[in-house]
Amino acid sequence: QVQLVESGGGSVQAGGSLRLSCAASGRTFSSYYGMGWFRQAPGQEREFVTSISGSAYTLYADSVKGRFTISRDNAKNTVYLQMNSLKPEDTAVYYCAAVRTFSIPTTPQAFHYWGQGTQVTVSS
Repeated sequence: QVQLVESGGGSVQAGGSLRLSCAASGRTFSSYYGMGWFRQAPGQEREFVTSISGSAYTLYADSVKGRFTISRDNAKNTVYLQMNSLKPEDTAVYYCAAVRTFSIPTTPQAFHYWGQGTQVTVSS
């Protein structure tokens, strides 16, 4: 079992930056786990933001490409999401997810473990 805890959410003005963290515990957090970030705005489905494989290959949604960066530190059991040039449409609850795989999943159904989410609010 893997437990995930997100932190770093908050309120920021458009153009600002936030850094989200996702701390993993419960099992050895290793390069065997693919990690992802998803977000969900009120009344909308959960959508893919970015994911990273155990070997640090990354994928991004077109809407965040060039603005968001995912990274991982296996020694600290932590995944990060650096969000720059934030826009009001980035406002959502952001969720961290994990699955034991060597691939880079992009769908919510592919992930087995989820955090509780952290709110990100971007004002114009």
